[in-house]
Amino acid sequence: MAFMPPHSRHQQPLSTASIEVHVELIDQLFNSIDPSPFHARDMDPGADAYIVDSSKGLAKDVPLALIIHLDQPPTDEAKLGQVARAIQTHFAAQAATTRLQLRELFGRGRISLLIGLSVLSLSIGLGEVSNTWLSGASMAQILHQSVLIGGWVAMWRPMEIFLYDWWPIAARIRLLDRLATMQVHIVARQRALAAAGSSSDFLNSLKP
Repeated sequence: MAFMPPHSRHQQPLSTASIEVHVELIDQLFNSIDPSPFHARDMDPGADAYIVDSSKGLAKDVPLALIIHLDQPPTDEAKLGQVARAIQTHFAAQAATTRLQLRELFGRGRISLLIGLSVLSLSIGLGEVSNTWLSGASMAQILHQSVLIGGWVAMWRPMEIFLYDWWPIAARIRLLDRLATMQVHIVARQRALAAAGSSSDFLNSLKP
């Protein structure tokens, strides 16, 4: 199911960056096959992706707010009171999982670094030995350069982890932490339309 922003925007204070979604039923925001209680249920993958993607382009120095435009409010009013907690719990769990992934990545990086340094040291040693045994021979130069290249290739993976792989994950953690604390507002469209209709009827009754 696609999650699209509504045409009319809900007014928020300038100090808040808002994300807007429009659903017919509140249950569409959550995974229908998750057996957990409503407040602990995972979000629908489409809703999760839409909210995360929408938040990436917003200002990073202000709090986030999620505006949910709802066509049909549930018969159980208490359910609406659990929506904010459910959404915040979902993103908090995502942040915790991503932190675990980052720790595991650094763990693999440390092991890879130990292996890479060992291979590089061995390669340098073999290169020196080859120069001693085959001094002045062209084969010695070829062997020396080959083992050195092999040693630096072994350093490729730890360097990739510590120079490039970790920071996108850290950025995602910061984003998920913001989403886990964002305000959640529900705008029930059916009620808004009913109120507008009542006002219109009242004004019409005043006409001669």
